[in-house]
Amino acid sequence: MPKRLTEVQIEQYRRDGFTGPVPALAPAEARRCRDGLEAYERAIGHALAFPEKSKPYLLFDWADALVHHPAVLDAVEDLIGPDILVYHTTMWIKEARSDAVAHWHQDDAYFNLDPPEHVTAWVAMSDASPEAGCMRMIPGSHRMGLLGHHDEPGPQSLVRRGQTVDGYGDADGVPVPLKAGEMSLHNTRTLHASGPNRSGDRRLGLGISYIPAHVRPLTEPRSCALLVRGQDRYGHFHAERRLAAPLSAEARAAHKRAYDLYMTASRIPEGVGR
Repeated sequence: MPKRLTEVQIEQYRRDGFTGPVPALAPAEARRCRDGLEAYERAIGHALAFPEKSKPYLLFDWADALVHHPAVLDAVEDLIGPDILVYHTTMWIKEARSDAVAHWHQDDAYFNLDPPEHVTAWVAMSDASPEAGCMRMIPGSHRMGLLGHHDEPGPQSLVRRGQTVDGYGDADGVPVPLKAGEMSLHNTRTLHASGPNRSGDRRLGLGISYIPAHVRPLTEPRSCALLVRGQDRYGHFHAERRLAAPLSAEARAAHKRAYDLYMTASRIPEGVGR
């Protein structure tokens, strides 16, 4: 019996490559995550940027709580089993009335993992409505294999490398709107994109890349991953340690090591964050 998802949601994920919305956080929990993010932004005087936008669970207690949240992990376990690693996370921020977009792409194009069983839990920390530029998904695209991508970087691209699949437009696919505290789940090969934020509020979401422990990296040097449930009997990745003291010197050193290894393993050019 599933722990969190309904049988209908599991079937939708298998058939279409995504499902959502899925209830995850209570409203107060989502608010605390947003408050934690924005308190740090006020302290540094600007919006969260790279490298802190990548793997923030190694720096911030609110992000650590999110990647370990039982409701999130229960839903992920329903899809990939009980031995779960966090391979990567990215904080996705679209400011109010922003032209920032994510072009059509598959996550597998830059994660370089085998087999392609990674699932992204995109957890909304504010409302992600169609007006705010919620994600759009192409149903069944996860069964098309890894498609050809080309780099199309630009100042409005949330994925600054701008990896893009041609042939799809702004109105293609299915919108997956979320309320704060809800999440969507999508397969690593599901084509997805998102448009500009025309709303009066920021669109904030944490994309958490979960993999079953048997998945292995295809590149050297190996990158890092964090065991968040079950056991890792394989040791395919350098093991990260759970955050103990937010923003401490130890946390910053662990984050830098993990981020640098990820950037090298993902073959992302210098100065381009993800």
